Amino acid sequence: MERSEDVSETTEHSPSTRSRGLGRIIVAIYGIFALSATARAGFQIATKFSEAPLAYVLSAVAAVVYIVATVAMARKGVTSWYVTCGAVLVELLGVLVVGTLSVLVPQDFQQDTVWSVYGKGYGFVPLILPFVGLTWLWFNRPRRGSATR
Repeated sequence: MERSEDVSETTEHSPSTRSRGLGRIIVAIYGIFALSATARAGFQIATKFSEAPLAYVLSAVAAVVYIVATVAMARKGVTSWYVTCGAVLVELLGVLVVGTLSVLVPQDFQQDTVWSVYGKGYGFVPLILPFVGLTWLWFNRPRRGSATR
């Protein structure tokens, strides 16, 4: 029995929840963080990069992660769902690693990044946001079904 069905034909992406209610709020929050982290990193790198290159490069990495997560999250489709999962997992890993290092070796983080001390400068939202994002993605994951045919 040959299986020639395209996955996109047999996989249903949870019914338009990305563009409604909680999904819209989560995308908006990620968008705000994408803009904020990009502006912060751009300013820091342009004006005082030599003061703390590690911190400012990490801020730029955070900005890229938030941009990718926002764009992928706002799009429909299975591929976008997987890209979003990857970006949010990188975000979680980043905030946990940078947060831990900024606590254990604060001399290496003399200037704050978005993820320093687990996002303390942003009310710990960078620590909470990936858990919210992953939970939302879990409940809105692609599912096998015939609803898309």
